[in-house]
Amino acid sequence: MTEPTHVVVVGSGIAGLTVALHAVESGCRVTLVTKDVLEHANTRFAQGGIAGVMFEDDRLEDHVRDTLTAGAGLSEPEAVRVLVEEGPVRIRELVELGVGFDRDPSGAFVKGLEAAHSYPRILHSGGDATGTAIEKALVARLRASHVRVIEHAFLVDLVLDGGRVRGVELLIDDAPGVTGRRETVAADAVVLATGGAGQLYAHTTNPPVATGDGIAAAMRAGADVRDLEFFQFHPTVLAIGDAFLVSEAVRGEGATLISTDGRRFAFDAHPDGELAPRDIVARAIAQQMEAQDGRPVLLDATGLRPTVAEREEFLAKRFPTIDRAVHDRGLDWARNPIPVTPAAHYLMGGVTTDLFGRTTIPGLYAVGEVARTGVHGANRLASNSLLEGAVFGARTGTVLAADAASGDWPEESAAPSAPPSQSAPAHGKNATGEHGPFTRQALQELLWEDAGLVRDADGLEHAASVIADWRAHARTPVAESEYEDENLLLVGAALVAAALERRESVGAHFRSDDPTTARPAPALAESISGAPAC
Repeated sequence: MTEPTHVVVVGSGIAGLTVALHAVESGCRVTLVTKDVLEHANTRFAQGGIAGVMFEDDRLEDHVRDTLTAGAGLSEPEAVRVLVEEGPVRIRELVELGVGFDRDPSGAFVKGLEAAHSYPRILHSGGDATGTAIEKALVARLRASHVRVIEHAFLVDLVLDGGRVRGVELLIDDAPGVTGRRETVAADAVVLATGGAGQLYAHTTNPPVATGDGIAAAMRAGADVRDLEFFQFHPTVLAIGDAFLVSEAVRGEGATLISTDGRRFAFDAHPDGELAPRDIVARAIAQQMEAQDGRPVLLDATGLRPTVAEREEFLAKRFPTIDRAVHDRGLDWARNPIPVTPAAHYLMGGVTTDLFGRTTIPGLYAVGEVARTGVHGANRLASNSLLEGAVFGARTGTVLAADAASGDWPEESAAPSAPPSQSAPAHGKNATGEHGPFTRQALQELLWEDAGLVRDADGLEHAASVIADWRAHARTPVAESEYEDENLLLVGAALVAAALERRESVGAHFRSDDPTTARPAPALAESISGAPAC
């Protein structure tokens, strides 16, 4: 009897869990490894919801158009069409798994509007706890399946044999003061679902586990990686205490952005004002912050209901998670506007894949934020990320067994990428090595300053020089945190190289030295209390 295809899935967010469940349904034997416990993935932090054409008066073509528009002309139309057309099936699958999307008294789904959508097609659960609801439902189904789960397992590297990925090397149960054990898990196929790399930046909405591990492992193996210059900065993160995202859905409900003197400024940047694409709103905030000496702008929800009591009830019911975070910081958003500022949020680029998750290395797949499917282009449309994980996770899970059985692999669409050179540019400010030793905080502050919301050649060349110098000093990682540091350095170097190469401003990549654009300086760091200034 033929042994079933053994698949290792790395990651336990919506993308990884969906792959694992569909792979099992297709007859595969699945091992899922996750860096933390099974439930602790980036998915659970998703507040806004999941986008999909689920209402009779909405149209697939409109969702396609909105996605392409947000992507600033760089999304791949075929990938976008797959996302939009298969999205409703995957959302109904989530409902069948037990995700309780919010409904009105008639039993119909509650509609949510977010920026750059032409229709209120966002479904949410528990008001602003959609990611948590999805994660819980998928984890429950996975625990009831025959998937083997290895928790607290860090991806050290991919195992290659004859140009094909044959497994993963793991560091398991490593913790401060405790040396983890190394284990190699052989596989017929490996699926990266490791999420993004928000920890590249000093200020981010991402959890501590988002250190670019999957992208770095794929790069070391020689996989093609693209579009790393496109890092989305969420416009509205609480500017008091630890970074906490305030969902775009709040603005979708009618909250406005105002300056410290009470002026709505977002319309200066775009006719859609607060509901313009995220990159535009984030830069408008940065420009306004510069005009008011770096002080945060204000998110004003005081007009959402006529009275304070009505507002308190509405905000607590519609946005319970945000409401708690706001009050925990001593703020009362039913009575007063609250301070917000942008922070690094989502990486549009990643490991290049086809429409079934296949990378440029046989046996290696990538799904979710770690992947570059072509859906998001230069800027992701709000609430398309959960949808991408569900749609492409299912597509990938269904082809794994057949791919392994055939041994075939599509022709590479591009030459594999080489890791960034460790040689430093010969020009750019402070490119003489006169900087401090490497620390994660130093890297995060460097990228926030020189490769963040607004970039130029001088800053990027400086960042490239410093990172090259840091990488030239050999280190031998032993602990998980040390491996994470090396991953961040590698991915950071690639991000800066891509940002230098793309000289024009497009989407989330804004070059102030592009002669066709005007510069809104960031001036953000000093406004984020509880975080180091950069």
